[in-house]
Amino acid sequence: MTRLRLAFYGDDFTGSTDALEVLSFAGVRCALFLQPPTPEMLSRFDGLEAIGVAGDSRAMTPDEMDAALPAIFDGLAALAPPILHYKVCSTFDSGPAIGSIGRVMEIARRRFPYAWMPIVAGTPNLGRWCLFGHLFARSGTDGRVYRIDRHPIMSVHPVTPMDESDLVRHVGKQGALKVGVLPFDRYDAGQPAVEEHLRTLAAEGVDAVVLDAVTSAHMTQVGELLEREAQHAKLLFIVGSSGVEYALTQHWRAHEAARSLPDFDSFRPAKAVLAVSGSASRLSALQVDTAVEAGFVAIPVDAAALVDEDSRTDAAHRLVAAATEALQRGHSVILHTARGPDDPRIAAMLQLLQSRGHTAPSARHEGGRSLGKQLGYIVRDIMDAVPVQRLLLSGGDMSSQITKVLDPDALVISARLAPGAPLCRLVAPGRKLDGMEVALKGGQMSGVDFFERARAGTQRK
Repeated sequence: MTRLRLAFYGDDFTGSTDALEVLSFAGVRCALFLQPPTPEMLSRFDGLEAIGVAGDSRAMTPDEMDAALPAIFDGLAALAPPILHYKVCSTFDSGPAIGSIGRVMEIARRRFPYAWMPIVAGTPNLGRWCLFGHLFARSGTDGRVYRIDRHPIMSVHPVTPMDESDLVRHVGKQGALKVGVLPFDRYDAGQPAVEEHLRTLAAEGVDAVVLDAVTSAHMTQVGELLEREAQHAKLLFIVGSSGVEYALTQHWRAHEAARSLPDFDSFRPAKAVLAVSGSASRLSALQVDTAVEAGFVAIPVDAAALVDEDSRTDAAHRLVAAATEALQRGHSVILHTARGPDDPRIAAMLQLLQSRGHTAPSARHEGGRSLGKQLGYIVRDIMDAVPVQRLLLSGGDMSSQITKVLDPDALVISARLAPGAPLCRLVAPGRKLDGMEVALKGGQMSGVDFFERARAGTQRK
């Protein structure tokens, strides 16, 4: 294996494949694992330059992070990459009680001390911009750009609603951290102005710095800055979206010999696919509706029945039977837990859990995790009963739980599908799972025709 240039940990599986996509499409040899890879696992891949670990810390409490993340960070650091990226969603949705980015930074500061920790929030390629430390995002429902705390989807996220666009304040509420901002106008003033601003922030004792990005040119400058800082650090720990990968690969392309890029532009249609939508966003509802119009068989999931120990077995058997029958008849199938934020099924699940003694926050946390695991078992049983060529998963937390149940050794990129949601191939030698294609996406990602495009394939131009 060549020396790694980058290692990353994704706080959910959809975000992990987003980072994998950026690296692979830039010609960087990369594989995504479910745990820090052993030498034996790495030996199956030739010439890896970057590796990732797909995790689920976005749905963890701070105590769960304290228990799980140090060993993962240490395992990745043992591979000696110059940069370790903690990959978060491009919308930065998180909170003090769930998915705390601040707690992650506190854990990392103790393990990887450096003058300051970069926070990369802008990802113009995905319709995300950071101006003077404030995050803005384009909505998939109407195409308009919103400040993240006014975004029609992220401001009402069912678990971690974004109620603050100022990332200094947002992260500051999640940990004892002093955070500064490198505004985009410093890039335009030149490298001396950037370095002077960073020296000023360091003198003020900041723990981390939010790096603005508005344009593609800014991203290249961010990549150069990250590479330069990594040369001075034993290991540079970065928090950010896939903007980190966009920034680094753009910088590498600008300053290194041109790479031979693999052809990811086409993939064959599938006769029938299995899709699971575990998101309650308005965009996800439109995507389910569009899939049904295209001929998918829609199978509603009774979320309350699946998290109830008394009813989950029968409910799961009914779902497996219905999906298997439709797939055997040659139909594509989409299981859905909600069709929009007002769908009563999620409220019924939360009400059930609260009647069993859970607080409202605990019901959301444990309910989502339990529902995801049960859907994972259902997907596994469906795949045991009927061959599935292509699996489509929507909803960050749900996708993470389902993929963990399936437990492949690794994922590699297969083809382009939608920005931030590539088509991947599962690596699971000796198992039925090996070679199966899977696409994972967040509930707020891609266009309304995502599922049908994933089924129909693309023709080579």
